[in-house]
Formats: sequence, C-alpha cells, structure tokens
Amino acid sequence: MHTVIDEPLSVGTLTGADADIRNCDFLADAGNIPDASIDLIVADPPYGLGKDYGNDSDMLSGEAFLEWTYRWLDLAIPKLKPSGSLYIFCTWQYSPELFVFLKRHLLMINEIVWDRRVPSMGGTTRKFTSVHDNIGYFAVSKDYYFDLDPVRIPYDAETKKARSRKIFEGSKWLELGYNPKDVWSVSRLHRQHAERVDHPTQKPLQIVERMVLASCPPGGRVLDPFMGSGTTAVACARHGRQFTGHEINADYCAIAESRIAEARAARLRQEQPARPRSKALITTDTAVQAAE
Repeated sequence: MHTVIDEPLSVGTLTGADADIRNCDFLADAGNIPDASIDLIVADPPYGLGKDYGNDSDMLSGEAFLEWTYRWLDLAIPKLKPSGSLYIFCTWQYSPELFVFLKRHLLMINEIVWDRRVPSMGGTTRKFTSVHDNIGYFAVSKDYYFDLDPVRIPYDAETKKARSRKIFEGSKWLELGYNPKDVWSVSRLHRQHAERVDHPTQKPLQIVERMVLASCPPGGRVLDPFMGSGTTAVACARHGRQFTGHEINADYCAIAESRIAEARAARLRQEQPARPRSKALITTDTAVQAAE
C-alpha cells in the first residue's frame, strides 16, 4: 500500500507541507527515493528491545539487530543532499556501535541525551535506573544546514534583566534566547498526555520540531524511514516542510494521516486573516461606550 497525501485531505493543501506516506518497508522502497534529494532524515527505528509494534519488527537483538540497522543506514545515507543531516534515536545498549558505524560515513555533530523525566518509583536494585534515550546527530559535510534562531530558548525577564549591562545591549542571543544544550529534558508522553496516541514509543512533538526547524530549510524535505504515529510528519505540516515517511503498520499510517489533517487544519486557522467586525457590531459597541 502506498498512500500519497497532497490534496485529498478535507482541510486542503498547505503550500510546502505535502506529505508522502508509504505503508511499506523502507528497505524495500528506498530505491524509489532519488539520491541527494533529502534535506533531513529523522529516524526513530526499533531499538532491538522487543517492543510490540503489532508485528515482529523489533524482535531482532544483538548482532542481527546491528546488521539490520547497518543495512537500512546504508540505504538511507545516500538520500541526503550535500547539506543534509540525520538524527537517529537509539538506546545506550547499541549507541556505541551505531555511532562508530555512522562516523565512518558521516560527520558527527552531537550526541544528544534525551532525559525522559521518568519519576523515581523504585525499580532495579542492581544498577542505576536508565531514564534517557540517546540521539545521534550527523551531517554529510561541514556545509550542513543549521538554523539556530527558530529553536533558541528565550530568557525569562529576570535573567534578561541580570544580563542587561551595556556590554550586552543589542546582543542577538540576549534578545532571541540561548542555544539548546545537548541534554534535552522533555517529559515522555504518559498515557494521559493530550498528545498521546496509540503507539508504544511515540516521541514528543517538542523534540522532533526542534530537529526539523533547526536542520531542514523551509520548504525542504524530511525523510522518516520508521514513521510510527507520524510525529515527524506533524512537525513538517506545522512548519512548512515536505515529508516522506515509511511505516509497515497500516494502523499507524491511519493515525499519522489523521494527525497530519489536524495539523494542517490548525495551521490554516492560524494563517487565515482575522475577519473584520461587522458594521452592526461596531455600531453597538459605539453606542455602549457612549452610554457609559
């Protein structure tokens, strides 16, 4: 099954935000994606930990899992433009091997630690509790695209005041905010979270939006080889990026399509100009003010 979403969603098409949803295995379909056509890859593949995605896609472990990962990375990397980059979510059990492999093919920019803000509730007594995911950030070359401004974190008023010495006046970093560090403390999506859908390892939109805004130019294309519930697609729809995503579970494709439709509808509402108030309403308001 191959579903292409350009115009068919009831909310209409947003310029630069078309989504190509492919209900198939990326490894089988990679040949249909032109080389050097992708600005950014955001990959959240199975971790090799036996999660249930409605199929056996996460049943590999050890060397078999690593060999499978190397195969899809070998297919994905050539799809990047010379200015392109890649983010890959992974677990600490396999991140050393994956990062060594990727460093043979790409330039490593960052290792990002996602602190999932897991509450302290007992757990193992034979080691320290694992509460993070690893994210590798790699680029094709030193000329990779990166725009810090959309993802700067604003200073609060008190902090800005403390840095208001004359030497800092007019500083861009003070006005727009500071560079996010390489530890991203963002809560996981608990079962009651408003953003949560029916997917066992759904990533927070806040994290993926940061990747898309910083590492894909407006109007550029993002590839997600393991789309899941479509969080990367939603980020692209919200911010005017094109999207290609692969997902072997048809139920997850349906969830992604629904989320894209909602994101497009929300953006349309934001972009529509405010309607002028009716003449009758303005007259009424004026009469009320005169009476007061």
